[in-house]
Amino acid sequence: MTRIAICAPATPIKRKLAQRVTALAAEGYPQLELSFHEQCFVSEGHFAGSDAIRLAALLECANDPGFDAVWFAKGGYGSNRIARAALAGIDEHAARKSYLGYSDCGTLLGALYRAGIGQPAHAPMPVDLKREGGEAAVRRALDWLAGDPSGKEESVGGEPVVAFNLMTLAMLVGTEFMPPLAGHVVMIEEVAEHLYAVDRMMFHVTQHLHGIAGIRLGEVSKVPENDRPFGADAVEIVQDWCARSGIPYLGRAQIGHSADNRIVPFGLVEPAGAA
Repeated sequence: MTRIAICAPATPIKRKLAQRVTALAAEGYPQLELSFHEQCFVSEGHFAGSDAIRLAALLECANDPGFDAVWFAKGGYGSNRIARAALAGIDEHAARKSYLGYSDCGTLLGALYRAGIGQPAHAPMPVDLKREGGEAAVRRALDWLAGDPSGKEESVGGEPVVAFNLMTLAMLVGTEFMPPLAGHVVMIEEVAEHLYAVDRMMFHVTQHLHGIAGIRLGEVSKVPENDRPFGADAVEIVQDWCARSGIPYLGRAQIGHSADNRIVPFGLVEPAGAA
């Protein structure tokens, strides 16, 4: 039996959603046992509880030797506020776990990767069950937790990789939590940002990514309409900043804030079929 602890480092989820995810796992994944921490349902202002409450839940899940993985329930905003204390409080049991999530939780994934703790992976979260086609996304993560790698982003393999929401990466670079990414393929995606903001963030992050193997672009979705056209789409923006910075643009990746979000395990992953 693989036991999965679920906590919410940023914003809360509804109990009914957790019950639906638990039922889905019970129906199709008898080898998995999901345990939603009560903190997932706490609401305090924007957050799933105070910084102290969210930190305590994360450490309980990470340090409990009875759990094999930690699955982040939802993004939003708030993971960065507890990252330093989380790293300071994690013990040796945390090093043997997988950590799944994306969006704002990319701050924790990056911090864990830098510290060499466990196996971080950009992956669908329980909250994705709310999306159109969201059951497929949640099943992709459950498959991964059950040992089935078929939900992996197809380009992964042969070079070390990471994946981040672009805003999260822009806030992460230059901080104590940013992992060294020389030689990595960096995959990025974004949601609900103007194209001029995507351009601004690419200006910023490419200043910090010299030496990487290249950038792959995932979905850029729900782009707000500006008062005038920007003059370039997301692909053109990323290609432009890659060219300005001498970073190879490697094409697209199937990651993003949708049910099509694929799994990207951080680090070096053997390609499919490798001996």
